[in-house]
Amino acid sequence: MEYKPDSFIFDLDGTLWNATVPICKVWNSVIKEYPETKRVITVNDLENVMGKTLEEIGEIFFPELSIDVRQELMDKCCERQCPLLEKEGGKLYNGVSETLKDLSQKYRLFIVSNCQNGYIPAFIKAHNFEKYFTDFECPGRTGLSKGENNKLIIKRNNLKYPIYVGDTNGDFESAKFAGIPFIFASYGFGTVNDSDYVINEFCELKKLFM
Repeated sequence: MEYKPDSFIFDLDGTLWNATVPICKVWNSVIKEYPETKRVITVNDLENVMGKTLEEIGEIFFPELSIDVRQELMDKCCERQCPLLEKEGGKLYNGVSETLKDLSQKYRLFIVSNCQNGYIPAFIKAHNFEKYFTDFECPGRTGLSKGENNKLIIKRNNLKYPIYVGDTNGDFESAKFAGIPFIFASYGFGTVNDSDYVINEFCELKKLFM
């Protein structure tokens, strides 16, 4: 497929960074405040649920808790993780900084991720990426699905030929929902059966589109 985009919309976890280590630390400190559950979250646990909504993650990790308690626990996890992530950052994938810098000189860049409000700004601030991204969206702010947020970003920024980059089948479905091409980041957390392009490292975007 030959496609000439005017913009890139990126997923965050598994595409731009891996923040599971600091997130795991925060979540386990919160869980200790809830004797109703003995659950201990591992990095592998978090990697296996990346791309899912917070509600889905709560159901997977804490089925033994009532909906109200589960929501309270998840809210605390989210409230405490963003300040830490903003301060410490996460592990950027190979070539992310340099590639974003180069891409931003030719394309408009965006982020759409299934996360809480404040999570994307924490990523941007931690790694000084303010100058690269035009806009972002998430269900924590809109209450919409990833596909609907893709459409929102496209409409709000008058994008003509956007392309979505992600690492899970949910990312692929969100791109399909928005009617835009999809690039599969194979180095991330998920597997995808169909895509328009595949990259094994983030820097390969330059080879494809620069």
